[in-house]
Amino acid sequence: MKLAYVTHYDATNLKGSNEWSGTGYYIAEALKRQHINLDYIGPLKDRLHLKILGKCKRHYYELFRQRYINNSEPIILKNFANQISNKLIGCKVDAVFSATTNPISYLDCDLPIVFWADATFANILDFYPLYSHLCDEAIRDGHLMEQIALEKCSLAIYSSDWAAQNAIKYYKANPSKVKVIPFGANITEERTLDQVRHLVESRSSNKCKILFLAVDWFRKGGDVAFKVAKTLNEAGLKTELTIVGCDPILDEPIPDFVKPLGFINKSTDEGKAKINRLFSESHLLILPSLADCSPIVLCEANSFGVPCLATKVGGIPTIIRDDINGRLFETKANVREYCDYIIQLFYNYNHYKQLALSSFNEYQSRLNWSIAGKSVQELLGTILS
Repeated sequence: MKLAYVTHYDATNLKGSNEWSGTGYYIAEALKRQHINLDYIGPLKDRLHLKILGKCKRHYYELFRQRYINNSEPIILKNFANQISNKLIGCKVDAVFSATTNPISYLDCDLPIVFWADATFANILDFYPLYSHLCDEAIRDGHLMEQIALEKCSLAIYSSDWAAQNAIKYYKANPSKVKVIPFGANITEERTLDQVRHLVESRSSNKCKILFLAVDWFRKGGDVAFKVAKTLNEAGLKTELTIVGCDPILDEPIPDFVKPLGFINKSTDEGKAKINRLFSESHLLILPSLADCSPIVLCEANSFGVPCLATKVGGIPTIIRDDINGRLFETKANVREYCDYIIQLFYNYNHYKQLALSSFNEYQSRLNWSIAGKSVQELLGTILS
């Protein structure tokens, strides 16, 4: 089996691109591990005159306090489609496979088209800050892009039930071609059960280490994470909160129990080693997001036997299952609800250890790229046969 693998960025080099947190690179590697050959089509070029057009539209709509985004602009996407069509000439492939819908929405070809995405446009409209207060033109273009992609594709794969159900209900996509396959963890080193058991046993039962790893403080719930750590310390459970990816925004001086480390580039050997150490030492990952699609950091935490505390938003409920690999909370949950759950784990520390090992089992059984790649291969086999 051979695929034309389409991304608007360079998906061949993890260190050369941080697009989509490297997910496009890991999707490609997952497919190749299933002995699927890839012809990379990307990066795609942004024409200068189209950049200028987008900039002019953005400034125009700002006059009306509206937001314009060009990632669903038909002229730009048709330009991408033309580039893909030209690169397909002479390629002997069985299908076109795209990470996300944008590049292939306006692509016309005789080959089956497949995409793997974490959300529909309708999912993220007025959900993410970037997709809030959009002008009518951007909203119209976004829905049109999604509708066309769903109509012409042979297979629409989403990383969550939340996204898949929206494709069916909002865009009336054919349910038979809409499938759910969770993303894996963007890691390069695997751990055995014995190694994870050793990590779990080495964690202190007298001090709770919580990891918050995100680039957006408020959208990802950093303020909630801080309140949880502060309340736990006040309740008598010594707690340390390590913050990676962004700087804490607090109304008070940073207390000693907060360890802000800033951005760590895990595409470097040094950064990867530091992130691995933080996961290994942490008892819990906390991500009280207000808006999220399929945060891969949850899968990464599980790969170290780290349970996750997160919210019931977006695609997160597809990843986290209560008391199996973490616990989900409502977005408006009281901080005491988080604290009560954590305190119970530490009062019955054997239960914490069981939850940690169960979290690793969730990673091994369904939240890794090997499982995901095999599932995609099987679906591709059904449409190509």
